[in-house]
Amino acid sequence: MFARTVTRLPKPIQGLRRASYSTSTEAIGFIGLGQMGFHMAKHLQAKSTLPFVVYDADPNAIARFTTETNARAATSPGDLASQTSVIITALPESSHVQAVYTGCTGILSGLRKDTLCIDSSTIDPSVSIDVSQRVNSAGGRAVDAPISGGIMGAQAATLTFMVGCETEHDFGRTKEHLEKMGKNVVRCGGLGAGQAAKICNNLLLAISMIGTAEAMNLGVRLGLDPAVLASIVNTSSGRCWASDTANPV
Repeated sequence: MFARTVTRLPKPIQGLRRASYSTSTEAIGFIGLGQMGFHMAKHLQAKSTLPFVVYDADPNAIARFTTETNARAATSPGDLASQTSVIITALPESSHVQAVYTGCTGILSGLRKDTLCIDSSTIDPSVSIDVSQRVNSAGGRAVDAPISGGIMGAQAATLTFMVGCETEHDFGRTKEHLEKMGKNVVRCGGLGAGQAAKICNNLLLAISMIGTAEAMNLGVRLGLDPAVLASIVNTSSGRCWASDTANPV
């Protein structure tokens, strides 16, 4: 399980263009412009008609995104929340999600009523449920929607989203936005169900990656050409994502 340490948020960023939408205006916010999040946010911004606000702990990531798009920058997660009606977060670990949502300048400090908060991070399900319950108690609508597909999927907008939420209405609101970043959006159950599905998927992936590496290593040691062996595996019963897309040899 992931550690439950809490990461401190950086100080609010100064010197960036600040969004200036009224509290009654609908807008989309995106937090986490990393290797996955940057591409996801680009697709969502390009395919949406609502104003777009971004935040990241790295000022350079914000500057790059706002230079390449007409998005505006928030100075903190709370600042972003005070201006948006939909928030998507894509963060590395449980501690980052806790800090971004519940820190002193976190999302909950500026959350507007009925704001849809979609967390696409892959984290500890218990942390996800706790944060989601805090969002709902504060008047928002929480959804966990971890992703599968990697950087290539984020670039091509072909990601799979595994969704956990309380109601079909929440799922409908969520799907409208996730379909702009991926091709498969599946409701897995209630809060935390998306994280549970993602962990199961990751377990199976890890097993298949280890098996692929061992099989390729064995073949090479027995004198087989790795390219020939890979072509055989990928047209036979051993074929899997690890062998045909992420083959280590």
